[in-house]
Amino acid sequence: MTWTAPPRPAGPAADLVIDGRMDAGRALLVPRGRLTHGCAGVLADTLVALPAGVGRLELDMSAVHFMDRAGLRFLDLLGGYSHRQSVPATTANWRGQPERLLRLTGLDTVDPLRATARASAPGTECADRLRTLEEEVEQLRHALASRPVIDQARGVLMALHSCTSDEAWHVLREASQLSNTKLRAVAAAVAAGADCDGPPPPPGIRVALRTALGRLRR
Repeated sequence: MTWTAPPRPAGPAADLVIDGRMDAGRALLVPRGRLTHGCAGVLADTLVALPAGVGRLELDMSAVHFMDRAGLRFLDLLGGYSHRQSVPATTANWRGQPERLLRLTGLDTVDPLRATARASAPGTECADRLRTLEEEVEQLRHALASRPVIDQARGVLMALHSCTSDEAWHVLREASQLSNTKLRAVAAAVAAGADCDGPPPPPGIRVALRTALGRLRR
């Protein structure tokens, strides 16, 4: 038996879809997309739509590729449902950025529901972790917005220096670290310098790029 959550209005919640099926009284749910604003509402609709007779709830999180603080509310809702309905619930297969944020907030990446209440409790350590989480999420969002210029810079380096895409990425990262300059600024300087009338990269970035490229050729 398969089902999906009831349709929801377009907007942030559209970033998440939850597919599911029943297997001998066990509900297997597969969230796909992002745990951002509105994700708890999608989960609530899915839980309401569960067939009668569910004895266990399992979530495969492998298709969730991004989460922010709203993901904690998603877990709180799931844990609350499990407690109220006396239905054991587990999540598994956390990967990538969502797994890192679970670690950052002190949650068990194997079974974060066990530690949700502790992580949600007030306290200086928890507050500091949440601030760090929000800062990292903001950095990731900025990185995603910056990706076009970074991709341009990688293309320039690949064309000028006959390197692969991965090698160009490492050159940009190393130049960023060596020059103490944000990666996006290094990429923008490389991309701008590729134009016929474009300005050359600033001296600090230029030296860092030469060093990174020299190491690449070793």
